[in-house]
Amino acid sequence: MAFPVIGNYINSMNLTAEQIQSNWEEFLGYIDTYISSPRKEDLRKFYEDRVDRFILMPAAHTTKYHNCFPGGYIEHVNRVIKASLHFAKLWGKFGCDMSTFTIEELVFSAINHDLGKVGDSTQDLYLPARDEWRKKNLGEIYSYNTDVAFMTIPDRSLFLLQEAGIKYSLNEMLAIRTHDGLYEEANKAYLISRMPESRFRSAIAYILHQADFMASIIELTINPVDQPKSKQFSISKETTQKNPITHQQQAKNKALSNIQSDGLKNAMSTFFID
Repeated sequence: MAFPVIGNYINSMNLTAEQIQSNWEEFLGYIDTYISSPRKEDLRKFYEDRVDRFILMPAAHTTKYHNCFPGGYIEHVNRVIKASLHFAKLWGKFGCDMSTFTIEELVFSAINHDLGKVGDSTQDLYLPARDEWRKKNLGEIYSYNTDVAFMTIPDRSLFLLQEAGIKYSLNEMLAIRTHDGLYEEANKAYLISRMPESRFRSAIAYILHQADFMASIIELTINPVDQPKSKQFSISKETTQKNPITHQQQAKNKALSNIQSDGLKNAMSTFFID
């Protein structure tokens, strides 16, 4: 199966309607090309039935993270799919056993790795933020919908797939479940292993994690955002001029008060600069 060529990406913070539609058609094209029947038809129907939710989804709720803008989710997923295919080719070139997973499994995992960000079966996870202060100072363009039950994104991704009756393999489950790598504390049980029998039997999870990580970093680079600056607190000049060595004296007195021997106290006193 041929590997697609990654094109040149432009700054996409303000996607046009044409770009958003083109990204959506590209996304559906990966399902048609790489997913076999009958799962292809089930997966395509799942997304097409929710096109109004997916097509304008952001990939994150705050500008501190990648692709926090309308259409950012699908653009991110498309990039992860292409990166996964290229990384698979690279891993094979360097001697990885590529017989332990299929290209379909890799693409299916990439397509659905962040599916849980959509929310539950009826409610969106990300809602347009109403708090202007948080928008301006924290970059939170979207807010979390607290009516959606808490789950980690990978867990919700897997739940939504099984809820829709879309089956997935063990390789796909593990890849989706652990695609955040060690950025997710719960993945330590899978990724930090000292026994051969408890290690992954396939490289698919590592490849997907690499693709997702690279895509996220690149998206932060090509879509730069001026991050809100936290306020810096400092002691006023007036305060320091009135009592410039108060803190030093307090530290010295506190340290010396713990020494019982007068001789040792006098000796240690010389180590403190007034």
